[in-house]
Amino acid sequence: MSASRQLFVNLAVDDLDRSVAFFTALGFSFDPRFTDETATMMIVGEDASVMLLTRAKFGEFAKKPIADAFSQTEVILAFSAASREGVDELADAALASGGSDANDPIDFGFMYSRSFQDPDGHVWDVVWMDETAVASEAGAAGAAA
Repeated sequence: MSASRQLFVNLAVDDLDRSVAFFTALGFSFDPRFTDETATMMIVGEDASVMLLTRAKFGEFAKKPIADAFSQTEVILAFSAASREGVDELADAALASGGSDANDPIDFGFMYSRSFQDPDGHVWDVVWMDETAVASEAGAAGAAA
């Protein structure tokens, strides 16, 4: 396996202040070193961040037209929750803070997810996975081979 890498996602937003308020309500924090009136860095985890950029700022980095996330699927972003209850808490907080439902919940028993659209139409999945069940399934599949 290759060396550990950090992930930096860039998203165009219509109203940076609205986006910061929305994601703050979901418990995310922001790095002030990478924040001004056109952009902010939302911390997702130790190795993952999302740059929220005004459309004008985003356009400085893109040669193609910026997708309208309300009418086109540009990407589905997913992040983990510590439990099934955590998935519901985060998804419910998103809906209560100005987000909207994106897709039906998915429940495979060992994996559970819900999705929402943020105020700019970007689709986010909140996922919980029982790692012990996944490890057991992988072990059983390997033994059968």
